[in-house]
Amino acid sequence: MNTQNTLTLVNPQNGNLAFKILSFESNDFFDHIQRNNYYSLIWIQQGEGKLKADFSTYQYASNNLLAFSPYQPFMLIPETDLRGIAVQFHPDFFCIHKHQQEVACNGVLFNNIYQPPIVALDEKTRPTLQMLIQQMQTEMQNTALAQYELLISYLKIFLITTSRLKTDQYSEAKKDTSHLQEPFVLQSLKEAIEKNYREKHTASDYASILSITPKALAKITKTHLNKTLTSLISERIIIEAKRELYLTNKPVKQIAYELGYDDEYYFSRFFKTNTDVSPQIYRNTVGFDRLSSLTVN
Repeated sequence: MNTQNTLTLVNPQNGNLAFKILSFESNDFFDHIQRNNYYSLIWIQQGEGKLKADFSTYQYASNNLLAFSPYQPFMLIPETDLRGIAVQFHPDFFCIHKHQQEVACNGVLFNNIYQPPIVALDEKTRPTLQMLIQQMQTEMQNTALAQYELLISYLKIFLITTSRLKTDQYSEAKKDTSHLQEPFVLQSLKEAIEKNYREKHTASDYASILSITPKALAKITKTHLNKTLTSLISERIIIEAKRELYLTNKPVKQIAYELGYDDEYYFSRFFKTNTDVSPQIYRNTVGFDRLSSLTVN
């Protein structure tokens, strides 16, 4: 295990991670379920294996970038030797929700319930990302004026570059399957979930909207998205709940009601089942409008 190139920026108020770049040469860091209160970008530079994330299992390979949002569960199961680099940052350091218009990675790299949390890094993009990581590593050891702003700038370029790449890749994949009936049904399903997730929470609700049997719709989502319909609905609700907990100071009871739950305690149990923490703990560790100064460790 190589940790010589690990650099960490910490929040001096609570000692928690703010920004980190971690080089790794084994799976020791990711061989158990992760539920971190920060974003993780993991560049697999060498190795292949299985990725367990949320409710699904995917295959990863060399020069894949894996992207996870706070409290999104994931675990790597390598089939060959693993080597790579991870960039991790807390929403206090850079909040993708607040900077969506600038970066547009939310719903592409992160919080994307319809695509695997994986981007294939091509030969053209890899040198750019490697340069950005080296620049960030250098800057993390430099406590000069505007260190925070410069790191944020490098991170933004990293996120924009990889978001564009993923968008291009999945646009091409969509063209390849445009002649099939299932993607059309899936597009209708996506639209139905986006329109109704606050009121309709069951698989049968969406089967009824699309005039298809629940069994047939379940088969399509499993085949093309590698997820159950129930997990898709749950993930969409959780994404909105996280956004509300992070960006607002609304009481949990109000957030629950706006998401279609009359019982605050039922909603809290639902949230904890899907994130492993309560709404209040999520708010306290990731949450609302907490600004602080940062120091290098």
